[in-house]
Amino acid sequence: MAITLKEIAKLAEVSTSTVSRVMNDDPRISSATKDKVIKCLETLDYKAPALSKWYQTKDTYTIGFVTPDISENFFMNIAAKVDETLFKSGYSLLICGTNNNVKCEKNRIEVLRDKQVDGVIIVPTTNSSSNYEILRQAGIPVVIVDRYIENFAADMVMVDNINAAYSAIEYLIDKGASRIGFIGGEKTLSNAQERFKGYERALRDYNIQPDQKIIKYGDFTEESGYLLAKELLNIEKPPQFLFVSNYYMHIGVMRYLSERKVNGIASIIHTAGFDDIRFPPHLKGVSVIVSQPISEIGETAAKLILKRIGSKVQKSRYVTKRLKTKLIEYGV
Repeated sequence: MAITLKEIAKLAEVSTSTVSRVMNDDPRISSATKDKVIKCLETLDYKAPALSKWYQTKDTYTIGFVTPDISENFFMNIAAKVDETLFKSGYSLLICGTNNNVKCEKNRIEVLRDKQVDGVIIVPTTNSSSNYEILRQAGIPVVIVDRYIENFAADMVMVDNINAAYSAIEYLIDKGASRIGFIGGEKTLSNAQERFKGYERALRDYNIQPDQKIIKYGDFTEESGYLLAKELLNIEKPPQFLFVSNYYMHIGVMRYLSERKVNGIASIIHTAGFDDIRFPPHLKGVSVIVSQPISEIGETAAKLILKRIGSKVQKSRYVTKRLKTKLIEYGV
């Protein structure tokens, strides 16, 4: 049954003419009255073109931040810098975790859309753009962080993963490494793919043939790092060195090595580049870390979303910023 203006007016405790004026975005209606009527329309799940128009012109001064894991320091450190930067411009940050689940991510995005946030910064759980199209269709600006999404019109911020991985492998080769194993994150994600490209390119440039037997992919967790290290180091011809593409996976690798009392497996690269995280002193064998500029990533993402919120740049050219990393030597 269709909802009548009389029913809406009764619930909102206003006249039917006031409801009509709100739905037609009459400037003579106060913001307080508009909010009151809109809340009643939401309660009744009432949809109208005029209502959508009113929503689109209503600033909430809130930015959403969608992350695969709210317990991971890397993402939360980025979020902290985003929040700090946004606060200076009068915006608040609303953080949503997706638990690396595509359906959960879609739900969180729909929630942010319905809350009419002014923009969303996303660390994607997938290479597919379907979830993010929800925001674009609603006219909400999006900035993608850490992982590249093909065929999606949005600003993106990440590090130069290929060159970062290349520099780490080159460092190991300069130290005498020749048989270097690879432990990567989820194979479907762009950052894992790019780090593998850097790894493979460095080997080939130094005339080392990549060996598929010592190339493995996990899921960015400590447990997967532990299990993959166990698998790689128990084959007939194990690698001399390990290149690990994520901090937590590397902790798992080093835990396995510690249990075996093996020292000198000399490599690590963090996908997340935890500048302020240090490996426990009892975990021996780390030689070099690729560190990502966490603060710069967060600040850049925040500034891009603020620029997009302004109507003058909504249709301007999108940019992909690939930031530089640095190598930190630990010594074995």
